[in-house]
Amino acid sequence: MIRPALLAIVQASFCLPALAASCPDWAPSHAHREIAALDGQVAEWDAAYHGRGQSLVPDEVYDQARARLDGWRRCFPADVGTPLDPLVGRGGERLHPVMQTGLAKLADEAEVTRWMSSRKNLWIQPKVDGVAVTLVYRDGSLQQAISRGDGRSGQDWTARVRQLPGIAQRLPLSEPVILQGELYWRLSDHVQATAGGTGARSKVAGLMARQRIPAEEAAGIGLFVWDWPNGPDDMQARLRGLAAMGFADTAEFSQPLTGIAEARRWRDYWYRNALPFASDGVVLKQAARPEASRWRAEPPSWAAAWKYPVVTALAEVREVTFTIGRTGRITPMLSIEPVILDGRRITQLSVGSLQRWKALDIRPGDQVAVALAGLTIPRLEGVIWQATQRQAVAMPDPARHHPLSCWRPEPGCEAQFLARLAWLGGKRGLALPGVGPETWRSLLEAGLLTDLGDWLELDAARLAELPGIGPLRAAALRQRFDEARQRPFDRWLAGLGLAPGVKLEADITWAALAVRSQAQWAEQPGIGAGRAHQLHAFFNDPQVAALAARLQAAGIEGF
Repeated sequence: MIRPALLAIVQASFCLPALAASCPDWAPSHAHREIAALDGQVAEWDAAYHGRGQSLVPDEVYDQARARLDGWRRCFPADVGTPLDPLVGRGGERLHPVMQTGLAKLADEAEVTRWMSSRKNLWIQPKVDGVAVTLVYRDGSLQQAISRGDGRSGQDWTARVRQLPGIAQRLPLSEPVILQGELYWRLSDHVQATAGGTGARSKVAGLMARQRIPAEEAAGIGLFVWDWPNGPDDMQARLRGLAAMGFADTAEFSQPLTGIAEARRWRDYWYRNALPFASDGVVLKQAARPEASRWRAEPPSWAAAWKYPVVTALAEVREVTFTIGRTGRITPMLSIEPVILDGRRITQLSVGSLQRWKALDIRPGDQVAVALAGLTIPRLEGVIWQATQRQAVAMPDPARHHPLSCWRPEPGCEAQFLARLAWLGGKRGLALPGVGPETWRSLLEAGLLTDLGDWLELDAARLAELPGIGPLRAAALRQRFDEARQRPFDRWLAGLGLAPGVKLEADITWAALAVRSQAQWAEQPGIGAGRAHQLHAFFNDPQVAALAARLQAAGIEGF
């Protein structure tokens, strides 16, 4: 289906996944730059979509961006001109015999309920994700195929459509037949909820841009007829007539509605069950509609779309921060305006790597696309557009952080040092119940930690003086610290960061491991040259050696 005209933008703004939408605190000059930049970006998307059939961003991201632009225009009306219809200038050399109307979008179930309450004899169909076309038959023969264009006129696709075996070239009727529908890419057992659009629409658009379509790919294009403008007034009669002409999809995927419960059920069913095409929602329509001569290239009153749940949200970046792991890996993190996906409130997500952050150059104020990986983990899909005002971001020095850095909480090392403590006390290390990252942070902020072994010497009285701990909590912590002294040597080694997968001999000691050469490490089963180098460096690092001496003095087994 086509993207809506501006009439639908205000409606779409109410279904955005952002929790709040307030006016930005911008000076007029700043607002003018941001609005102009987004206006230009949207114009570029429109040109690709309506001019070349290419979706540069997912439809739902486009809808959210247009809604945001519309909101900014309302916030700063003195700084912007009149918004343009995205279809202006998108027509072609062939007039549609009946204008293609497009669809307004209903924001949510409440709006669907209101829409249905004032109408009767309603039907529902999947909103097929393809490329719109008008077909004209005269004397039973296909005479014209016209692309969507601006709804009033489009490109002449007749020669291309005649190459598609899935489109009837002749009909068993002599009277003129005008059909409007969606050319779609045939899919096998496609489940929209898990597979998404899979680029099916772009596939069809790309093929229809060619003069000659390879036979194998031409066979992959089907047609879903969503209206027969000069057909019978009765919906059942129209469906029977379409089926008799060979357009069986329409009858199979058109269902009558008696209430919102049925609409909700069909929408969920088509979203979560196998279909032969990609779809991005459902279409609600009245059986009765005006005479075809009265149709206009704008969203009509007799049909509307109810999109599937948003799977990709548009969010503004509020802050860029960096986490540093125990091995020195730096991970950029984005604090974003809250968005809702699959019922989850998302306020933060990882960029993945420092290299990716640098390549994307994400700054506060940028707009990013957020999705759920595996329907659970927030994932950065990409930058949709950048703020015109680029804010500076302080980045940690990558050269200062590596697997052997920050064994002490020196300035700039606090994050990696805390990550080391969290790993040491965590389930892959000493597995100390009730001792987590916040515990270590409290001890560090109180000035009680100068290396990874100081906590072993803290008594309950000193712990009880810390804010929020008290005598009972202090006694429990002291007990956990005493239990740590009894943990076996291999758990201590794992907690300190020994390379995973290293198998050690029984009763081996730190002293014996520390004198091994790199060549001797390489002779051990399963250890190659790279890991041998890491192990030799680990056991010979001065800070690690000092910590081992500290643990030996504390009576820890193996040291």
